[in-house]
Amino acid sequence: MWKCFVIGIAISCLFFLRCQNAPSVQQPNILLIMADDQGYGDLGSSGNPLIHTPHLDALAHESVRFTHFHVSPVCAPTRSSLMTGRYSLRTGIRDTYNGGAIMSTEEITIAEMLGASGYATGVFGKWHLGDNYPSRPQDQGFDESLIHLSGGMAQVGDFTTWFQGDSAYFNPVLWHNGQQQHYQGYCTDVFTDAALEFIEKQQSPWLCYLAYNAPHTPLQVPDRYYQLYQDVDPASGFPADQPFPRMSEKDKEDARRVYAMVTCIDDNVGRLLAKLEALNLTENTIVVFMTDNGPQQQRYLAGMRGLKGSVYRGGTRVPFFFRYPGKVAGNRDIDALAAHLDVLPTLAAITGASVPDDRPIDGRSLWPLLQNTAEAWQDRPYFSYWTRRYPEKYNNIALEQGVYKLVGHADYDAPIDSFELFNIRTDPYELKNIISTNRPEAEKLKKALDSTYRELIQSDHLVHQPPIIIGDSHENPVYLNRNDADGERGIWAQSQVYGRWNVEIRPGNYDISFRFLDTLPAGRMVLEAGTDVWQKASDGHSLVLELKNVEMPAFKGSLIPFYACRDGNLLPFWVELKRTK
Repeated sequence: MWKCFVIGIAISCLFFLRCQNAPSVQQPNILLIMADDQGYGDLGSSGNPLIHTPHLDALAHESVRFTHFHVSPVCAPTRSSLMTGRYSLRTGIRDTYNGGAIMSTEEITIAEMLGASGYATGVFGKWHLGDNYPSRPQDQGFDESLIHLSGGMAQVGDFTTWFQGDSAYFNPVLWHNGQQQHYQGYCTDVFTDAALEFIEKQQSPWLCYLAYNAPHTPLQVPDRYYQLYQDVDPASGFPADQPFPRMSEKDKEDARRVYAMVTCIDDNVGRLLAKLEALNLTENTIVVFMTDNGPQQQRYLAGMRGLKGSVYRGGTRVPFFFRYPGKVAGNRDIDALAAHLDVLPTLAAITGASVPDDRPIDGRSLWPLLQNTAEAWQDRPYFSYWTRRYPEKYNNIALEQGVYKLVGHADYDAPIDSFELFNIRTDPYELKNIISTNRPEAEKLKKALDSTYRELIQSDHLVHQPPIIIGDSHENPVYLNRNDADGERGIWAQSQVYGRWNVEIRPGNYDISFRFLDTLPAGRMVLEAGTDVWQKASDGHSLVLELKNVEMPAFKGSLIPFYACRDGNLLPFWVELKRTK
């Protein structure tokens, strides 16, 4: 009897101690959904009467809607800022291809931050921050990943779908935890299926980053969705008091296909929300929906100026819905300037995860705004730019603070009168340049823009481009694709073009394969790595050439392959390097 009493007291004490040490608030699950090239106007809740998005519209109704939310003008920069809370140039991301879409492995991602707090993490869809070790999702904190390569399916960098052409979005070959795997179905459905499976099997709090590649080009969509819009006129039915772009017949057909792709996304979001409800997870799950930039093609954009790639609002302002039923009152708007930079610090504040304190974090936690406790939300400057390769001083560059926004489409030495200044509050469509009557405000913003620009272009990860590591046990073989090839600007599917890959090679022996797009004539395969040059004659008549048992020393720099022949120097479509010893 006495023994049972003592045991009972001990158990009670242990239970008390466990309760004392347990978190006072259950950590929420996080479902972060981002669509690709879906514009602000591609939702019914944004005033588009033509598009069918009932599930996303319902989510918007239940959410806190950030009505002044901005991202980068193009995709890879947006994704790096979302993952790190930092301007993309700090992370090494300077482009969407040309070797500029590789994020430094030294960056701390949302997945790494939350993983350290006990979260299971998964990414499904588009990564676009590096296709090789050490920049892949599994190298950056994700426990599970199912992705396509580079910037999009059927693009040159995604060589596993490139050759599928007009059917690339159907039955694709994708990369599951770094290994090629064939899937059946339409890509949006495939990525959703994988996300649902991930959610269903989790026992701990989880982060599910579902980054759809739709409605990015090529505009491939199941016919049952296209049929919903085949007779729609995408240029009719919109408010007469809003600016509306001129649409060519191609624009109209593209809009029909985009709307069809978005409706498919909407159905899949409906599946996700239904699963949360079925698993009794709705109350304790944060659901975020956003997009990565403005639309690529002309269509309804709620009157805003500019498309994808532009620093005008049409290129950077996107929908952002935040639903957290257990803690945050929904169905309300917040008009404060917010951005992709703010997602990481916001999730850190909610979950108790630690934000990296050894580097600048450009974002701010939105948690006070979400809780309605921000008595005096201070305006902060927001910098935006886009040009190919590296930022070009004063070309497609902007800085916004408060009600004013300064925009440059000017020469590097342009006077202040060459810029545009807008009052976003009174001129949300950016139609009236008021710089002539507000020079002091313009000068103030330009000074801040100059300072930010100078700081960012000196970022270590930008100056020293993150290398692809070859010969490491984490990835063998390594495939070098066209998206990550630097050299001439605009490398795509050309054969006669100079390209190179920035690499770090582990010493060893390698079997190397070079894949070309066209059958080769007689010539000579050449591979250069610093002072080492390997070359071998070929009779041609092939798409693939091999160099066997190449002894390569430790090396860091440009790996340069080309085939010298009567047609000039030809760049391989991809290079496979397999370390054998």
